[in-house]
Parts: sequence; C-alpha cells; structure tokens
Amino acid sequence: MLLVSYKWLTHWRHVLTTDDAYVQGDIAAIAPKLNGYIEEIAVKANQAVKKDDVLFRLESGDYQISLEQTKARLDTQQKTLARIDAQIIAARSVLDDAQAQKTAASAIATNAQLTLQRATELKADHYVSQSNFDNAKSAYEQAIANVARTDAQIAAAQANIRVLEAQRNEIESETKSLELMRDKAKRDLDSTILRAPFNGVIGNLTAKTGDFVVNGQRLAALVPIHTLYIEANYKETQLKNIYSGQTAYISVDAFKNEVFKGKVLSISPATGAVFSLLPPQNATGNFTKITQRIPVRISIPDDALKSGRIRAGMSVLVKIDTRTRPQGKNSL
Repeated sequence: MLLVSYKWLTHWRHVLTTDDAYVQGDIAAIAPKLNGYIEEIAVKANQAVKKDDVLFRLESGDYQISLEQTKARLDTQQKTLARIDAQIIAARSVLDDAQAQKTAASAIATNAQLTLQRATELKADHYVSQSNFDNAKSAYEQAIANVARTDAQIAAAQANIRVLEAQRNEIESETKSLELMRDKAKRDLDSTILRAPFNGVIGNLTAKTGDFVVNGQRLAALVPIHTLYIEANYKETQLKNIYSGQTAYISVDAFKNEVFKGKVLSISPATGAVFSLLPPQNATGNFTKITQRIPVRISIPDDALKSGRIRAGMSVLVKIDTRTRPQGKNSL
C-alpha cells in the first residue's frame, strides 16, 4: 500500500493517460479536375510514390484538339494584328506626307496673297494690266484650293488612323482572350495527368481503366506515412495540465512492447462534438451532462515513422508527462 501511494505521489499523478487516441494523417483524395475516361492507372494499391509521380492518365485527345484549335485561332489573330500594325504605319506615313504638302501649299498661298495685294495696289494706279491682275488672282485662288485639298487629305489620313487603331484595339482584346483560352486549354491538357502532390502510399484505389470519371470524383487516397501524427482525445477535466511541448509516451496497440517518445504539438480550439456534422443542442428537453473530450495533437518520432510500420487509423495509448512543461509555454 505504501509503495502504491509512493508511486502515485511521485509519478502517476503527473501522468495523464488516454486510450482514446489514434494515428492520423493529412490524407489527400486524388481526384480529377476534368471529366473523361481513364486511359491508364500508373500505380497499384498500397504502392509507395514520390511527389510528382504519375498516378492516372485520362484520355487527352479532345483536350489536345481544343488546344490546337485555340493555337490556330490565336495565330490568325496575331497575323491580323501584325497586318493592322503595318497599315497604321503606312497611314501615318500618308499623314506625314499630307502635312508636308500642306506646309508647302501654305507657303505658296502666302506668297500668292502678297502678289495679289501688290497687283491690286498697282492696278488702282494703272501700273498693272488687267491680264496680269487676273493671273495673280487666279494663282492665289489656286493656292488656297491646294491648301484646302491638303487639309482634306490630312483629315482623311487621321480618320483612317483612328479606324485602324480601333480595329487594332478590338483585335488586341480578342488576342488576349485567345491567349487566356490557350493557357486554359494547355492547363486542361496537363490536368489529364494526375500526379502525386507529396510522398506517400496509395490507398483506397477504386478506379479502373476505362472508367468514366467526373470532376472531383475520388479515385484513390494518398497517405503521407512519413508525416503522421497522433490525435489523442483527452477529457476536458484533464486539459488544465496539458501544454504544448510536453513529452508524450506513445504505445501503438500493434506493437505492445514498444514505446515511442513524442511531443504535444497543439490542442484543439474546440471539443470534437463541436466539429461534428450535427453538434449537440442542449437548449431544450432533458439534459444529461457528459464529459467532453478535446483532441490533442502529438508528434511521432522520425525513427518510428521511417520504419514504415505505423499506419493511419491505428489505435494508440498515450501518456503525457505533465512535469515536462516547457518554461514560458502556454496551452495553445
């Protein structure tokens, strides 16, 4: 009796134990982004794979055709864009020529105006014949007409440039849209190959070659056996003495004679019942108080994980030594 009391005082009262604990992992569901027929299954059930290894291939013919069609349309639009750019350059050259002609015509018109003014003054004093005066007047009128003609040419060239630039903006917008369509078609084609998102082991392989699958349909599961952890469900009454960083002793039911040493990683912000599909509602009716359990995440040592024997879902006995609370740590 004294020995039992001594053990309780020195050891047992500091150790919190639960057998409501299981090996867990961030298991990924392998599912396609696209609809299609499975062309190849590149893995077998329970096979170890590495990140980016090919797992499944869907028939890609339709997606390849879609990509080629989009590329062809994009090539046509890019050629149209290049042709319009060339037309804009030519139109700006025409505008430059028209502006140069206007400059020359304006100079001639100014000179013709001065000549006509002198002829008018001399004609009043009868120093210029009617014929010379008529010639000066005709030259001035022709010069003014030439200026008006170059103004019309400039206006036409500017209008042509505006039309071409509007067409270019429209074609450029369509080109950008086709570039996005091309990128999507390429991504869809790439998505016909399903790859492993991380290192792990394939499980729950249900797909078969030739099956028609849809977006989001689960084909297999990928278990990260080297990053597994323990989820121990402790009673809420035990939680006050549990803190992150404390030492935890792990005994897997499958390996009764082995004890692994882990660490408390974190404590759930809520009880397991809160996250259930139908959380309990105690506002009405009879009430029976039930002690709630809160999940505590515990690490598994690397050497135990590397052995490859520990599997997700295994039952575990966990003992947390509350005397190993790190200095300055809290329970979160």
